[in-house]
Amino acid sequence: MRGDIPLRRSLRARLLVLSALVSLCSIAATAWLVASLTAVAIGREHGQVLADDARIYDALVGYAATHTDWNGAGPAVHTLARQTGRRITLTDQNRRVLADSGDGSRRAAGSLPATASATVDPLAVDSALAARRDGTRSDGIDPRAVGPFRLPRAEKAGLDAVAGRVAACVRSTGQLSGIEITRQPNGRPEVAFDGRDLGTSDRCAANSLNRLTPTEATALAQLSRLVNDCLTGRHAARVRLAADLTWTAAGARGAPDSRAVTTCLTTARREQLAPYVASPALLFATAPDQKIATFFDLSGANRTRIAGAAVAVLLVTVTVTFLVGTRMVKPLRALTGAAQRMAEGDRSARVEVSGGDEFGRLAAAFNLMSSRRQQLEEMRRALVSDVAHELRGPLGNVRGWLEAVEDGVVPADEGVVSSLLEEAMLLQHIIDDLRDLAAADAGALRLHPEDVDTAALLAQVARAHRAGAAAAGVELRVRTGQGHTLRADPVRLRQAVGNLVSNAVRHTPAGGTVTLSVHVDGDEAVFAVEDTGSGIGAEDLPQVFDRFWRADKSRSRQSGGSGLGLSIVRKLAEAHGGTAHASSVPGAGSVFSLRLPAGPRETGDRDG
Repeated sequence: MRGDIPLRRSLRARLLVLSALVSLCSIAATAWLVASLTAVAIGREHGQVLADDARIYDALVGYAATHTDWNGAGPAVHTLARQTGRRITLTDQNRRVLADSGDGSRRAAGSLPATASATVDPLAVDSALAARRDGTRSDGIDPRAVGPFRLPRAEKAGLDAVAGRVAACVRSTGQLSGIEITRQPNGRPEVAFDGRDLGTSDRCAANSLNRLTPTEATALAQLSRLVNDCLTGRHAARVRLAADLTWTAAGARGAPDSRAVTTCLTTARREQLAPYVASPALLFATAPDQKIATFFDLSGANRTRIAGAAVAVLLVTVTVTFLVGTRMVKPLRALTGAAQRMAEGDRSARVEVSGGDEFGRLAAAFNLMSSRRQQLEEMRRALVSDVAHELRGPLGNVRGWLEAVEDGVVPADEGVVSSLLEEAMLLQHIIDDLRDLAAADAGALRLHPEDVDTAALLAQVARAHRAGAAAAGVELRVRTGQGHTLRADPVRLRQAVGNLVSNAVRHTPAGGTVTLSVHVDGDEAVFAVEDTGSGIGAEDLPQVFDRFWRADKSRSRQSGGSGLGLSIVRKLAEAHGGTAHASSVPGAGSVFSLRLPAGPRETGDRDG
C-alpha cells in the first residue's frame, strides 16, 4: 500500500506538468491566432460597416426625399435593420424617437450614443455617405427630392406614350440597338442608348420629350420667382432659368453675379422643396445590443500587450491548475466511493458537504439525488403495495361470490350477477384510473380541445351527480356568475370536475351541501367545488393529490374511492396548462379548485 504513494505522487506531478504544457501551447496558439486574424476581421468589418452605413443613409435620405414626414418610416427602418444586422434609430433634432428597429419598445433618448451617426436631410446630403446618382448637383440636394416637379399620372402617361413612339421610331431606322426608356426622379421618361440620352432627332421628334408639362412649367416659374426675389434682395441682376436649371441673363441690367445666382438658386430650391420632404432627422446606427469596444488596435505595442497577457494567463492557469488539481482529488474520491456504494445497492450513501464551491454544490446535488432515489424507491414499493391492496378487495369479493355459487351456497340469481358486475366495474374503474395516470406521467394523455361553455359544463356535471348526492342525503348546488368560454377538452374537464364532486359528496355527511361554482380571475377560469364535510387537517393538505392517499388511515372503501381521483384531477389540470388547489377548515368543510387558462369570449350570465 505504501508503495502506491510515490506512484500516485509521480502520476500527479506528470499530470500537472502535462496540464501546464497544454495550457502554454493553447494560450500561445490563441494569442497568435487572435493577433493574426483580428486584424483581417477588423478590416473586413470596418469595410462592411462603412458600406452598411452608406446603404442605410442612402435609403433613409430617399425616404425623406419622397415623403413629407417620418410617420410611415417604421417598416423601412426594420427592413434595413434586418438586411444590415444593425440597430437603427431615427430621432428629431430634440432626440425624440421617430422610428426604432429595436424589440418593440422605443429606445429612450438617454440610452442613445452621444453623437449621431449622421443627419438625414434630403436638402443637405452628406457627400461622404451619399451614393452617386444621375442628376446629383453640387448644392447637396438629393435628386430624388422633386417636390412640385413630380408629374401627375395623366402627364406621366402622356409622356410615356411619346417616349414609346420615339423609341419605336428610332428602332425602325435600324441604326441603333439597345434602346431603352429610363425615368427621371419626377417621373419624366427619357429615351436612352447604352445608358446615354438619345438627344434630339427631327425625324423621330425626340425633342418633343423635352417640352415642359404644365406641372413642370408652374414649378419652374415658382422657382424662378424665388431665385429672382433673392437676387433682387442682393441687388444683383435677374436671370432666366431653363428646365435643366441652367440660367441666362434676363435683361440688359448687367451680367449676373455667378456666385450670387448659385447661392440664390440653392436657397430657392430648398425653400421650394421644404414642404415636400421630411424634416431633418438624427440617425443612430449601432450594434444590435451594445456598441462593440475593442482594447487592442493590433499595433506593435498592443501585440506586446497580447504577449504579456498570454504570459500572465499562463501563470494564472498553471497556478490554478496546480491548486485545483490538488484540491479536487479528495472530494472526487469521496464522490467516487459514494457512487460505488450506491451502485452496490446502498441507498443511504451520502457525501459530506464542505464549503460552498463547485465541489460542495456537487456533493449537495449528489446527496439530493441519493435522497430522491431513496424516496422514489420507497414510493415505488408503496405504489405496488397500494395497487395490490386496492385490487385485492374487489377480486376477493368476486372470488367469494363465485365460490359460493359453485358450492351451491348462493344461487346464481340476478342479485349475485349484479354484485359481481358492481365489483367488476370497480376493478375497471381502478384500472382506468391507473391507465390515465400512466398516460399523464408518460406525456401521452391526449386532449381534444374545443370551445367549452363553463356554465353549461357545470350544469352537466351537476345533473350527472345529482342522483348520487340525493341518495347520500347531500344537496348539490350550482352557482355561476358571468359565463365564459375557454379552450379545453370537455370530456376530460367534466372528468376532473366530476372527480372533485364525487370526492366532496363522499366526505359530506347527510344534510350537508356541495356547491359548484366557476368565475374568471384575471386570465384564468376557476372551477371550485365547496363542501360542508369534515374537512382536512393542515398537515394532510399537501398530500391530498397524492396517489392512494386517504384521510381515513384505515383505508376503508366505505369512506373512500380508489384513492386516484384527486391525482387524476391534478394531472388533467396540468395537461390543460392549469393547476389544482385545495384548502380546508377542519370541521367546516373543504374547497377544491381548478385554475385553467381562460378563453377570450364571454357568454352571458347563467344561474343554476
